[in-house]
Amino acid sequence: MPRPHRATGVSRRTVTKAAASAGLAALFGAAAGTARAATQLGPRTFDVSVASAALGRSAPVRLILPSGFDAQPGRTYPVLYLLHGAHDDYTSWTRETDIEAFTEGRDLIVAMPDGGPTGIPTHWLSGPDYETFQLTEVPAMLRRDYRASGVRAVAGVSTGGYGAMAHAARHPGAFAAAASYSGILDTMAPGVPTLVDAIVARESLAPLSLWGNPVLNLLTWRDFNPRARAAGLRGTPLYVSNGSGVVGGTGDWLPEALESALWPSAHSFTDTLARLGIAVTTHFYAGGGHSWAYWKPEFTASWPMLAGALGLPE
Repeated sequence: MPRPHRATGVSRRTVTKAAASAGLAALFGAAAGTARAATQLGPRTFDVSVASAALGRSAPVRLILPSGFDAQPGRTYPVLYLLHGAHDDYTSWTRETDIEAFTEGRDLIVAMPDGGPTGIPTHWLSGPDYETFQLTEVPAMLRRDYRASGVRAVAGVSTGGYGAMAHAARHPGAFAAAASYSGILDTMAPGVPTLVDAIVARESLAPLSLWGNPVLNLLTWRDFNPRARAAGLRGTPLYVSNGSGVVGGTGDWLPEALESALWPSAHSFTDTLARLGIAVTTHFYAGGGHSWAYWKPEFTASWPMLAGALGLPE
C-alpha cells in the first residue's frame, strides 16, 4: 500500500481545507482514482488523498484497515463504506463513534470518503460528481492499493443516509447491503426540496446547482430520488431508521425539528418498498433528534445485517 507517514497533530479542518485547496493541480501526474501519500493516524487508521477526475481535485478518504492486514499480504477484504452528513466531513465517523474499536479484530476495511460540504454524494447538475468518486474512483483505489474484494456494504447518516440508499438503488448489485440513519429517502416529499435547498444554501453554494429546479428539472430530481429508484433495491438487505422528532421528543427543538421533517420522507420510502414487495428492516421510534446520540445505536442495531452481507460474524 502507499507508504504512510505519521500525523503531526493536524486538525481535521486543516486537512479538509488543504485537500480542497489542492485543486486541479492535484491531478497533475496522477491518474484518476490514484492514491497519493497516506497519513497514518493510528495503528490501523489512515487518511488517503485520492486524485479525482470526477471532482476535479484531490479528495480525502479515511480508512480503517483490518488488524492483520500486513501479516496476510495475499488476503482480500470486504469493505464497509460509511458516509457522513451535511456540514460535516469524512472524519465524522471516527470523531463521533467508536468505529475503530468496534472493528478491531474484524476482517474488513472501513472506508469513509469525502461527500462534500453538503454530504450529498451525487452528480451535481452544476458541479462535482461525488457519485462517481465514491462508486468508481475510491473502489478502484481500494482494490489496487489495499486489497479490497468486490464485496461492499454502505451506511450513512442524514444526507449520507440519502447517499447509501441512492447509491444502492441507482446501481443495483453494487452493494451487498445498505443502511440509512435519518436519511433523506424521498427527495420529492412535501417540504423536502426546500430542506435540500437550505442545505445547499448554508454552504454558500449556487442555488439550483444540485439538481436544478424541482419543477423544471423534475426528471433529474426523480432520477436521483431513492424512492423513485426503489425497484433497484430488490434483493439488497436494507435497514432504515428515523425518529418522530418533536412528537414525543424532549424539547431539544432544532435536532428534533430536523428529524420530524424527515419522518414523512422515510415512511414514503418504506411504503414504496412495501408496495414493491421489497423487504426492509425498519426502526421508527418516538422522539429522537437528528444527531449522533441516536445514530450510534442505530448503527449497532444494523450491524448484524451489514456483517452478514459482508460475510463476517456478528
